[in-house]
This record gives sequence, structure tokens and C-alpha cells, in this order.
Amino acid sequence: MSKKYLIEGGYPLKGIIKPNGNKNAALPAIAAALLTDEEVILRNIPNIEDVNIMLEISTQLGATVKKIDKNTLSIKGGISSTTINPDLGKKIRTSILFAGPLLARAGEAILPPPGGDVIGRRRLDTHFIALSELGCRIEISTNFKMTANKLVGKEIFLDEMSVTATENAVMAAVLAEGNTTILNAASEPHVQDLCNMLISMGAKIDGVGSNIIRITGVEKLHGTDFTIGTDFMEVGSLIGLAAVTRGEIEITNANPENMRMSRLVFGKLGIRWETDGSSIFVPAHQELKVISDIGGMIPKIDDSPWPGFPPDLISIIIVTATQVEGTVLIFEKMFESRMFFVDKLVSMGARIILCDPHRAVVSGPARLKGLELSSPDIRAGMALVLAALCAEGRSVINNIIQIERGYESLPERLHNLGAKISVVDN
Repeated sequence: MSKKYLIEGGYPLKGIIKPNGNKNAALPAIAAALLTDEEVILRNIPNIEDVNIMLEISTQLGATVKKIDKNTLSIKGGISSTTINPDLGKKIRTSILFAGPLLARAGEAILPPPGGDVIGRRRLDTHFIALSELGCRIEISTNFKMTANKLVGKEIFLDEMSVTATENAVMAAVLAEGNTTILNAASEPHVQDLCNMLISMGAKIDGVGSNIIRITGVEKLHGTDFTIGTDFMEVGSLIGLAAVTRGEIEITNANPENMRMSRLVFGKLGIRWETDGSSIFVPAHQELKVISDIGGMIPKIDDSPWPGFPPDLISIIIVTATQVEGTVLIFEKMFESRMFFVDKLVSMGARIILCDPHRAVVSGPARLKGLELSSPDIRAGMALVLAALCAEGRSVINNIIQIERGYESLPERLHNLGAKISVVDN
């Protein structure tokens, strides 16, 4: 039976909260565990639906998976099949990440077209280009059949800074023969986590955190005990949550070094925070006023590959901007359907002009009214939670499975901050 959130808005949130592990690091880490038949221990893994699907796929491929506790996994990556179940593969976009490990270990991978959020065209060309450069042959019909007699290192220039394509190429290259150089590589913290995990398994990788990754192939990887980093997208969501509810939140284990660009962007909306070690403290009673560019110009907020502002926080920054005095242009460059949830905000009373699929002008502050809504994807769903928590009256959010794919125990954790939120059956 499907469930929904009931949210009473208008209550400032206050308290201390610890963000979960990075979903976008956990999913490739699970795939990477199949690169060895030795035990891999993964810690700080969020207990969410996307993780459960990746684990189910791993089990069907032959891995032995055990949950040591809610956020700790043990995986032994035996491979008895190279075919991903279509019903599972279509549920999650990161099912494509099994291609690299299966090719490296078994020389074959048969995958259905991956699923995931519908936020625009999400091309797979970069994956195929990278893997074919390493010696993979690809047949495309109703599924993707990839085969390789032997993977051989090569210089690869990616046609876009695709996170998952970079991760697939790295996982294939660590067991390839010879040297691989990946140019125009993605460098997000979750890509760094994957590379550091592989290094702890015996891989030889240089350039972690840069856009040029150099890999010397090895014959075999061994097991490891690895802890993934904090989800900086969740940290950004919590900062926005504190701002729009006029609350006061301390975010522990927040890894402030990953929030440098977010600090500049939230700063354009008059939002400040303090850091103390690994914690971020967002104080109450902030001015919440758009800071004009030099000459009084309307400022622009846009996303870009790391270390730019993350596209997954665009939905959050749009909702935050509705509660800030002034006008700002928000330019989402990467996904042409990311902004199509703003009609729901307009229905709640937000003052937003959607210029085209990529640009929106937001003027605030707007008094939002509670409404019945439906979550279209993970990040927009979380943004709607923010809108509901700062709106007047009651909101209902349906299709919450889309939110819970990315946020563990969200209602309980927000309730601990004073949120009036409950989960009920439809």
C-alpha cells in the first residue's frame, strides 16, 4: 500500500541532526564490491530503497550480502551471472554501474536500460564510449550486451563530465591491462570516495579529486573495510530547511569542505552559517535577502560539474528563494525536466516565472499555502517537503517512495527537529 506525508507547516525547526551517508557514493561502492571475491565491509551506507535494489541486483549476480547493522554491509563478490534482472534494472539508474565490474571480472555484462528519476534525457553514450575504448564490444537491442575478451588500458577523453560514466570507466580500468588515463573526468566527492575505496582494495589510481585520473591496472583486488562520506546534498537540504522555517539547526559530521560553493550560493540569498570542526550551525533570525550583483543587477544561480553548485540542490535552492526578499534567476543547465515541479510551488503561492525548461525567475518572499502534492523525483520531493514545512496550513505529499529512495528515516529525523510530519496510508 502506498503512503503519504501529512505536514503542518509554519513551525521553526530547531535541534541537532546528523546527515546520512552519501547515496551517490554508496551505490557505486556496492557495485565496486564485485571487483573482488574477498569480503568488502561498507560503512555509513544509508538504509534507503535505492541501496536495497543495488543489493538485490548484487545477490542475483552471485554476491553474498549481509547487513551487519542498519548502515553497515558485508559483500562477498562472487559472480555466477552476468545478466541483470530487467525488473530490478529499470527501477534504478545506477544499475548501469555493474557494467564495469562485470566486464572486468567476467568479460560480459547484459543490462536492461536503467531507470531512475525522470528529470530529462540522461544519455548513456559516455558510458559506451569509455568502455569501448577499453576494448568492450556493445550490442544494443532491447537490452545492452557488452563483451570483452580482454580490457586494455588507454587514454580516454569523456565527451561530458558524467559521474557514473567516470565511475564505470574507473572500475573497468583498475583490472585492465596497462595504463589508463581518463580526461575530462568527473571529480565529485562520491567519485573520490569510489577511487579511495578502490585504492584501499589495491588499485593504483592517481589524480583523485581532479579531472584527470590515471590508473595502472592490477591483476587482482582484495577486500577492504571502507566508510563512505556524508551526503552533501542532504546537508544542503538541511541548510535550506533551517532557512525557510526560520529555524536553528546544527548539522554534525557535515564535512564543510564539501560545502564551499554551496556557501557562496546560499550567501546570495542572505543565508549564512558557522562551522566548528566538522559541524555546520545555521542560526535563526537571518535576514534572508537577495544580495544583488555589482551595479544592482539581479544575481544568477546556476549549476555545473564539481566543484560547481550541484544540480541536485537546484530544487532546494528554488524553494529557498521563494522565502527570500528579492529576485533571483536560477539556471539549471544539465536536466531539461528538473524544473517542471515549480508549477506545484506556484499553486502553493510561489512567485516564479518559468522562462524555459532550464531557467526560472523567483521573486520573494511569498506566503505559501498548504496543498496536496505528489513527489516527481528524489530531489524535487525533498524540495516539496521544505515548501510544505514553511507553508501555512496542511500539505499532503503523495508518491513518497520517490523521496525515500534518497533520504533515510526522513519523517522521524525531521520530527526530532520539531517538524509536524507524519506518514499515513493512502
